[in-house]
Amino acid sequence: MKATILLIEDDSTFSHLIGEGLEDKGFQVLFARDGVEGLRMLQKHRPDLVLLDVMMPRMDGWETCRRMREISDVPIIMLTCRTDELEKVRGLELGADDYVTKPFSAVELVARIRAALRRGGHPLATKQWVQIDDRLMVDRARCEAFVDGQRVDLSAIEYRLLICFLDHANVVLTHQSLLTQVWGWEYAEEKDYLKVYVHHLRKRIERDPQHPRYILTERGLGYRFQKCTEI
Repeated sequence: MKATILLIEDDSTFSHLIGEGLEDKGFQVLFARDGVEGLRMLQKHRPDLVLLDVMMPRMDGWETCRRMREISDVPIIMLTCRTDELEKVRGLELGADDYVTKPFSAVELVARIRAALRRGGHPLATKQWVQIDDRLMVDRARCEAFVDGQRVDLSAIEYRLLICFLDHANVVLTHQSLLTQVWGWEYAEEKDYLKVYVHHLRKRIERDPQHPRYILTERGLGYRFQKCTEI
C-alpha cells in the first residue's frame, strides 16, 4: 500500500528532486505550486501526508497550514530555510507535525515522513525490523542497529548511511547518490566524506572490516549492500 504525499513547493527544481527521491522510496507524490493549489488538492485527493514549504507566493506556508488544520488532520511537515526557533514554534502551534530545515538529506526526510505516518497509524510504517542475517539486525522504529544481539553505537550519519544502504539493498549506489541522499544535494561531490563514514560503519557492523560481508565496494562506481530480508 503506497502512501500519498502532497508536496507544496514553488521551486520547481527542488520540488522535482524531492519528488523523484520520494517516488524511488515507494511513495506516490502529488505536486502543488502554492498554498491555494495545495488546499484544492488536499480536498480533492486526501493525501496521507503534506510536505509544506513556508515561503511561497499567493499564500505562504503559515496560512496554508492554518487553513489545512481547519479541514483536515493530515500530518504536515513544514520545509524551510529558516533556523530561528521561534519560526519552528510558530509552525507547530499552527498545527504542523514536524519541521525540517533546508538543506536536509533525503534519508532524514524519509525517516521523518515515516515517523509521522507511523504516529498517524498508516500501514506503510508497520514493518520496522530489518533482519539482514543471524548476526545483524536494524530496528527502524528506534533508529538502532544490533550486532550479535548487542546494540551498536552509531552516529546519526552512520545510521542514515546504513538505512540508505538497506533501502537499496543489492543495488549499486554511486558516490553521488549516497552523498545526496545521506548528506544533502550540496555534498554530491564530497567523496572523502563518504569514504570516511563507510570506513566507520564497516568498523561498527562488519566482522572483518578489511573483508566486508555487507558493504561491498564497486570500484569506480560506489558501494553495494548485500541483499537483506524484512520480517
